[in-house]
Amino acid sequence: MAHLLARLAAAAATHWKRSLALVVVVLVAIGGLAAAGGSFTDDFKTPGTESQAAYDLLAERFPSASGDTATLVFRVDDGTVRDRERAAAISRTVAAVAEQPNVSGVVDPLGRDGAQQISRDGRIAYAVVQYDRPATGLGAEAGKRLEEASKIAESAGVDADRRGAIVDQAEQGSVPIGELIGIAIAIIVLTLVFRSWAAMALTLISALIALAVGVMLLAFGARFVDFPTFAPTLGVMIGLGVGIDYALLIVGRYREQLVAGDDVGTAAAVANRTAGTSVIAAGAIVVVAIGGLLATGIPFVGRMGVGSAIIVAAVAVGAVTVLPVLMGAFAKRLRPRDPAHVAPSPRFARWGEFVTGRPWRAAIAGTLVLLVLATPFTALRLGQPDDGNDAASSTTRQAYDGLAEGFGPGFNGQLVLAAKVPAGAEGRAAVERVERAVANTPGVASVSPAQLNERGDAAALQVVPSTSPQDERTSQLVERLRSDVLPRAVTGNDVEVYVGGATATFEDLADRIAGRLPLFIGLVVSLSVLLLMAVFRSLWVPLVSAAFNLLSIAAAYGVVVAVFQWGWGSSLLGVDGEVPIVSFVPLFMFAVLFGLSMDYNVFLQSRIREEALAGAGPRESVVLGLARVARIILAAGAIMTAVFLGFVTDPEVVVKTIGLGLAVAILIDVVVVRLVIAPAVMTILGERAWRLPRWLDRALPRIALEGT
Repeated sequence: MAHLLARLAAAAATHWKRSLALVVVVLVAIGGLAAAGGSFTDDFKTPGTESQAAYDLLAERFPSASGDTATLVFRVDDGTVRDRERAAAISRTVAAVAEQPNVSGVVDPLGRDGAQQISRDGRIAYAVVQYDRPATGLGAEAGKRLEEASKIAESAGVDADRRGAIVDQAEQGSVPIGELIGIAIAIIVLTLVFRSWAAMALTLISALIALAVGVMLLAFGARFVDFPTFAPTLGVMIGLGVGIDYALLIVGRYREQLVAGDDVGTAAAVANRTAGTSVIAAGAIVVVAIGGLLATGIPFVGRMGVGSAIIVAAVAVGAVTVLPVLMGAFAKRLRPRDPAHVAPSPRFARWGEFVTGRPWRAAIAGTLVLLVLATPFTALRLGQPDDGNDAASSTTRQAYDGLAEGFGPGFNGQLVLAAKVPAGAEGRAAVERVERAVANTPGVASVSPAQLNERGDAAALQVVPSTSPQDERTSQLVERLRSDVLPRAVTGNDVEVYVGGATATFEDLADRIAGRLPLFIGLVVSLSVLLLMAVFRSLWVPLVSAAFNLLSIAAAYGVVVAVFQWGWGSSLLGVDGEVPIVSFVPLFMFAVLFGLSMDYNVFLQSRIREEALAGAGPRESVVLGLARVARIILAAGAIMTAVFLGFVTDPEVVVKTIGLGLAVAILIDVVVVRLVIAPAVMTILGERAWRLPRWLDRALPRIALEGT
């Protein structure tokens, strides 16, 4: 593979005009495919769970309620919503909403059927707006129309706030703030590293081209696979960081070869043969790690991983194909004016001497830092953030607080009971027994009267817990209903009752992830270790690397728990209160972080091995490797950290959590693991670092990062 990449780079850089024309043709062709692609959807189905069975039953037998909903919350500070002028304004608002496109139903709280939609003190009322389509199919316009209708009530002195999937869709910002922040910091860091505007521009442009290709391929893939709506956001978050890192590594090596006296074609060939092969190996590990999410057996989690893997694969391939073309085009401007800019760094050489001079102390100190940061991870609590964690000034938070104040803390996290019943009197009687049993269950604040479908063979009940959605007692209520209350209520009847709703769905998701997590971690770690063994022809380097990667990931988890779950500084990120960690976030973070940590591991270890193969001793090879590549790794880590931190500006708490977690993990991995622990451990291993049992050496394929 190394020699193939070398020949490809030499030809692309030497004949860059023809190669550039070919790149443009390929981009246009992929753009055409993307234009014919599909749309992204939010399909959070978890087959085999009770909450999914409840959802499927409702979708099948209550088709009029198959779309998403929005809730309008009306509140006054004094008097009541029944006051004449206020009541008229609220009714006009509801009437205006009822006439909007895709609205299939809405009940006026001040009408004949809306008595239960007004709080006891009369200050708060709500109206649930039912749509005939999911929020993702309606775009932002539906939420904006709701906002316009709310102004009717507000003109009469009534606060009108909104929440629900329809509102969330409209709140999504169109300006990619996270990406812009990451790109801005990348420009600064690349300019400082290369001391060249041309090298900075080359690195950034090639990464953005490759990223665009990945996004277009993902859009085309959406025609055949139901990728989640946040898959492009997560894919861009990861792809932008790794794309710049990969280009940075190759351009850095290319400029080294130019200073060494190579011509453009030879320099490009050597850069692709060495750094380019490292990029492909590192990218493959990231793809394996993220694609391994398929092993969870949760469709939307697996598709989320595949979507990100497509973009990572695109930027890795783009780095070894598009980049050599641009290196040929920018050749005259890429040669460093001062060779010292690409020479081994004296500072990192001195740092290497310091760490390798006392390896046991460095390894123990670095490990202790990781353990301290990982300590909060022991208190991890999985759950689901909701509108109660939004900024206090947001309409969704105001609506959430209004409903909790007027109707109890559990109103915002209602459970949905979906029942299959015999048509006729027998079925109605069975539903009444279920209703009574649930209403008498501790932890239940109220149960709405059962709604039967037109055929009378299915019923739906809304259950309001007495505790908030994030309260552990609400989770216990779900378990109590499923294991005890409902089975006793339907004994001897041909009735099946499923507990659904958002709280139940995330409980099921957490249970499913907990059951599959050991298999997933084992699969990702095993495949990554085997790939590194094939690359480095070593037993100890991959095993030690995997162990410290796991520890650095635990440290990142600890920081995420401290910030979001314990609330340390979460208000600075636009999050209010303590936020439980969504169950699939640690899973996704593990896949991404394990892959990205292996990226930097490959970059460092490949250069150390290259020096060792050139005749340097164990300690000397570590010092020389650090001197040559630590500056690039530190710059790449700074860029990746900045890219991920930019995503904490996203309105979605899930994206904020992932963005901060990945940023912290990369910072920990680069500063603590790569610059302290890894050099120390490599020094301790000595000659053993590059040994592999003969039987394993024969069984593994050979992948030479050095191009030999």
